[in-house]
Amino acid sequence: MYFACMSIHRYFLLYKPVNMVSQFISSDKVRLLGAIDFNFPEGTHAIGRLDKDSEGLLLLTTDKKVTRLLFKGKLPHKRTYLVQVKKVMTNITAAQLSSGITISAPKGGEYMTTPCEVELVDKPDYIQDAEIPLHEKVKNSWVKITLTEGKFHQVRKMVAAVQHRCVRLIRLSIEDINVSDLLPGQVKEVTEEYFYKQLKL
Repeated sequence: MYFACMSIHRYFLLYKPVNMVSQFISSDKVRLLGAIDFNFPEGTHAIGRLDKDSEGLLLLTTDKKVTRLLFKGKLPHKRTYLVQVKKVMTNITAAQLSSGITISAPKGGEYMTTPCEVELVDKPDYIQDAEIPLHEKVKNSWVKITLTEGKFHQVRKMVAAVQHRCVRLIRLSIEDINVSDLLPGQVKEVTEEYFYKQLKL
């Protein structure tokens, strides 16, 4: 149980845009979090990551213990993704994904995903169009996937395993924190009490 107290730490929600890595420093020539128009305090770091080509909710904080509490605690935490895929996905395929599917793992291995929630949906009104949208004649589907693990670019590999190419991947939420009121590149600072409560830490 978390009890509110006076905190010296700060907590942020960011809608990470595409073509940006989830870090402030890199030896590679990539677009970093420092390109965001926001004055983050010293010691701010991302909790977990979204790959360069993915977008959506990214949590940032100066509180180092949050990563351990969120990803290494006894209880798994839900993450929800909105995925646009090429071709029309059927309910049968969605059910196949939800029951668990084999994906590739490092060093030539395989991994069976755990059961998760999969739902065919329409694109939410608050999600902006992609920078480079699909041609209007390209058939596609939107799928909402909620899971409690995230291994080996899992969501992308899951849809690929059922013959659908992921063209857009958006993290909508982590537990009860979501990006519905943020646009790409926008930051919202929240209180420690809100942060811990909504993440169920």
